Amino acid sequence: MNEEKTTHFGFQQVPVEEKAKRVADVFHSVAAKYDVMNDLMSAGIHRLWKRLTIEASAVRPGHKVLDIAGGTGDLSYQFSKLVGANGQVILADINESMLNVGRDRLIDRGVAGNLSYAQCDAQFLPFTDNTFDCITIAFGLRNVTDKDLALRSMLRVLKPGGRLLVLEFSKPQNELLSKAYDTYSFKILPFMGKLVTQDADSYRYLAESIRMHPDQETLKSMMDNAGFVNSEFHNMTGGIVALHKGIKP
Repeated sequence: MNEEKTTHFGFQQVPVEEKAKRVADVFHSVAAKYDVMNDLMSAGIHRLWKRLTIEASAVRPGHKVLDIAGGTGDLSYQFSKLVGANGQVILADINESMLNVGRDRLIDRGVAGNLSYAQCDAQFLPFTDNTFDCITIAFGLRNVTDKDLALRSMLRVLKPGGRLLVLEFSKPQNELLSKAYDTYSFKILPFMGKLVTQDADSYRYLAESIRMHPDQETLKSMMDNAGFVNSEFHNMTGGIVALHKGIKP
């Protein structure tokens, strides 16, 4: 008799084929207020984390950039300015609601010619090999069902010498900070989610998903195993967030 394959959805175990739908339901629920909640949750610090990611990207005019789990378009907006008229940015997200919010927001900001949109799964990227100079995935990898598969998919569509940047919540390096962060995540965050989006459960899931995500060294090893070279990470805000970088050989 075959055992049903399961994976984690927050702290729950669910059938593998159900996870993507459950994650989608979370982001359908929070899409409209996603930016407001990001500012509240991080006291605006997420903007600094993203700015440091842009600086680490080494993106130049003419480059092709893939912004996976690009959501409401913060990174795509900056990349569109960097790549110029001869470059291309693709804002990709598996979630239609998030993609629609991102597209509307970027159109309102006057971004047009060099930016396009793709609804796709990071595990099965629908692009040809050796397409992109840079790929970013910010606060999205922890929601992917098979992270190893997604990393190999990203490696495939990068050009040789291209870089992957993974910006993600990680493990605080200080025990006191870790305890304070737990209190914030499991007590305050769901309460804020209920006030702003009328959805405490989705923000409880987001807090749980952060705890289930691989720590800094484990994710670095996963990138090495996927085939990236010169993999490294930099902790931000005491390790609450880490930026991982890897190069396609």
